[in-house]
Amino acid sequence: MTREIVYILAEIAIGFGSGLMVGAGFVAFLTVLGIIPRLVQLSKSIGWMNNYQASVIIGAMLGTYLTFTEWTLNIPVLILGFWGLFHGIFIGMLAAALTEVLNVFPILMKRLGIDKELLWLLMAIVIGKIAGSLFHWIIFVDIL
Repeated sequence: MTREIVYILAEIAIGFGSGLMVGAGFVAFLTVLGIIPRLVQLSKSIGWMNNYQASVIIGAMLGTYLTFTEWTLNIPVLILGFWGLFHGIFIGMLAAALTEVLNVFPILMKRLGIDKELLWLLMAIVIGKIAGSLFHWIIFVDIL
């Protein structure tokens, strides 16, 4: 009995410590690379900065909760489509901000001589992420 309690406490300590390390890494990733400020700059919505930060925190916590529990949402396909749309918009904009921060696409496009078309490339990425998320949520997620 005592041995089982020690194992359970060790699992709790290891899980908590691992969660802190992963969370700290995620925050460092977002902070050091300036993902959220760049996302706000790209979308020209400085007044919504607190909402962006809150959505990242709430999304990470909700995603963690849903990953480790058996809880599911039984919602209609139309609402699921909107969920996928918003999911795709956020992930697409986050990916666009990340690539902008890392200067991957601007450098590549400048070398190819098509740097005037950067906005179109970023919009294609965002729309592609939206379409992919909608396809995933509507087709592959079992709603029954």
